Amino acid sequence: MTTMTQFSQPAARAAAWLAFMLSAALLTGCATVANPDPRDPFESYNRSMTNFNEQVDALVLKPVAIAYKDVTPAPVRTGVSNFFANIGDVWSFVNNVLQLRGEAAASTFMRFNVNTLMGLGGVLDIASELGIDRYKQDFGLTLGYWGVDTGPYLVLPILGPSTVRDTLALPVDMKGNVVSYVDPVSARNSLYALRAVDVRANLLRAGSVLDSAALDKYSFTRDVFLQVRSQQLVSTAVGGDDKEERNGNDGVLPEEPPR
Repeated sequence: MTTMTQFSQPAARAAAWLAFMLSAALLTGCATVANPDPRDPFESYNRSMTNFNEQVDALVLKPVAIAYKDVTPAPVRTGVSNFFANIGDVWSFVNNVLQLRGEAAASTFMRFNVNTLMGLGGVLDIASELGIDRYKQDFGLTLGYWGVDTGPYLVLPILGPSTVRDTLALPVDMKGNVVSYVDPVSARNSLYALRAVDVRANLLRAGSVLDSAALDKYSFTRDVFLQVRSQQLVSTAVGGDDKEERNGNDGVLPEEPPR
């Protein structure tokens, strides 16, 4: 009982501190922006939430990611990233099917089977060595494929950049995450934590480049994010008439930065 109490007290203080910072961010976000971007009507709130997320990152996520990268050999980190990417291919396959992307669905299905059977459960990325492409998709992009607009830009607590459409799709994406079905709960939470640390560690180099660049990080992140998340239509001239068709690669999520 004493041990549990000693453990819960720091956790409670951390939760209280996070709640305080979140409340401060929300209060700060009540101000208005003089000339808001039409895609970002909640800019004041979003900037405040971005500041909150950056504080949490600086206090918790980044130090843990740096320690993870320092103590974990590169081949092990690569294996961890490959494992979670392989799990993600299951949900990507479902969304490629929902988007009627036959070639992408077949490639994703083949990737998962090859890496699971020949790559030690996905730890080794054999499929990439064989030239089988990955087509990362989620339910937000599926909605976009069928004509649902991204809606306004929205920054979520801890999770970061999103849109109204993607936020509404988030519960479906969470259900589509294979990790959510792992039992017991302790093992599931450990996988969630490992995935979060792995993702943050992979972004350390990109974050350093962004921090050193002479630009507005918020605007840059927003513009790139919205470009990736939007499902564009490309115009092609056919017999003198303009015809709109979908680019086969539109909306496909980019690979994570090199480890």
